[in-house]
Amino acid sequence: MNDDRRRLAVLVSGGGSNLAALMDACESPEYGCEVVLVVADRDGCGGIETAQAAGIETAVMRVRDFPHRDEWDTALAEKIAGSAPDLVVSAGFLKMLGPSVLRSFPGKIVNTHNSLLPSFPGIHGPAEALAYGVKIAGATLFLVDEGMDTGQILAQCAVDVREDDTEETLLERIKVAEREQLVRTVGAMMRDGWRVDGRRAFLKNPRG
Repeated sequence: MNDDRRRLAVLVSGGGSNLAALMDACESPEYGCEVVLVVADRDGCGGIETAQAAGIETAVMRVRDFPHRDEWDTALAEKIAGSAPDLVVSAGFLKMLGPSVLRSFPGKIVNTHNSLLPSFPGIHGPAEALAYGVKIAGATLFLVDEGMDTGQILAQCAVDVREDDTEETLLERIKVAEREQLVRTVGAMMRDGWRVDGRRAFLKNPRG
């Protein structure tokens, strides 16, 4: 590993398309980052397989394997800390992070969500946006806090809603824009930094 690169720990629950996009970006020396750990909350995640194929350290940490949720949270915090990340990226991770993780990495956890927050938080954002009749949907990258999709917003991208859209077609276009935004914003954060002022978060170089 190149010690000059900033270290990313990535949390996944599914196929890992956002993880794959970050890994592809990390192939370029100019991006200045490397994925050093991938953690999943369930078995059979494509993201874990992708990371293992690339020789990246992985772990599967299921909540049900721990007597209490807070013990899972503590173990997850310790696992992430062992990789000494500069940033923790929740990329399709479907579990709420608890106080142990949040305290261990204050202001250094980002999550990507497939709606324009604060509208349509939670796991059904695109379907709810479509049902509501919005004309513009999109994706949001934000700093994680103790709430559900309530942290300071780092970046947002818009996707037009078409008259013939279904949940599947809209979600697929959002995913494309979401991946591009994630890669661009994480790179900008790691190369140039960011700042938080109350409810607002700012990239020091938003163009990356």
